[in-house]
Amino acid sequence: MVVSIASDHAGYDLRMAVKKHLEEMGIEVIDGGAVSGTESFSYVEAGKKIAEDVSSGKADRGVAICGTGIGISMVCNKYKGIRCALCHNEYTARMCRQHNDANVIAFGGRVIGSAVALAMIDAFFAEEFAGGRHAVRVGDISSLEEVNFK
Repeated sequence: MVVSIASDHAGYDLRMAVKKHLEEMGIEVIDGGAVSGTESFSYVEAGKKIAEDVSSGKADRGVAICGTGIGISMVCNKYKGIRCALCHNEYTARMCRQHNDANVIAFGGRVIGSAVALAMIDAFFAEEFAGGRHAVRVGDISSLEEVNFK
């Protein structure tokens, strides 16, 4: 599995912890975004990097981190085929995979501690999509993309 991870400056420190954790899990990481936690970097550019990597097939999934997770998740969801879920705990990370087949997880470096973030990463990458009735809804989302992303 290949994962694209990027952040703005507010998510830099947490991104480094998550990147290390992913690599320890044996996951190949494409790293992008801010080069430090002090030099300003746009969450828009970081979100574009992840969404382009995942939508093109260069990466299987993505991890998006900005100050709150809100802005970067909005950016990622502007791309066809991206289902980015803003998560705040292990339960939401598990459910976004199980029920929504999310391919990008987003969270905030200023609102989530590293222990919670790593637990969310574990849940996100361990959980499988349940399919069934949920597949119908994910299909409905894809149908909306066909209409709205011309």
